[in-house]
Amino acid sequence: MQRRDFVFGMPLLLASGSALAHHGWSGFDETRPLYLAGKVVEVEWQNPHAELILQLNQPLAVPASLKSRTAPAQSAGIDAGPIFARAVVPTRRDEKWEIELSPLTRLSAWKVPEVKVGEELELVGYTFAGEKGDAVLRAEYLIRGNTVTPLRSSPA
Repeated sequence: MQRRDFVFGMPLLLASGSALAHHGWSGFDETRPLYLAGKVVEVEWQNPHAELILQLNQPLAVPASLKSRTAPAQSAGIDAGPIFARAVVPTRRDEKWEIELSPLTRLSAWKVPEVKVGEELELVGYTFAGEKGDAVLRAEYLIRGNTVTPLRSSPA
């Protein structure tokens, strides 16, 4: 391989590797919303979307108050109420979950401050069908105290 081929081919190789690490949104099961709560142990506040590792609270249970929480309107026109009413805890027993938030531009539109290590969060979102594969949650809602932030689209 000539040096020129290596130099020009390297960006393609690197891009393909990062694309493999990124979980496509279409692979998540939107029929079964999951509720997670716990302490943030790692944060990557970057694009294509912010990610964090959440150490789950034990025991984990959906709070009765979740059904009555409301979220601001978002441009996608998704209603949090039915999603919160169907939310369940995962059946798998992983202590840590990788959380995929939305892109930084959307988090900025919602005026979401950067998540910090040690912060306690609640999330509602989706994982893979049958909870197969890695313990990954695509967060649909980020809950910090009494503030519920939708993550599917920008503010309405």
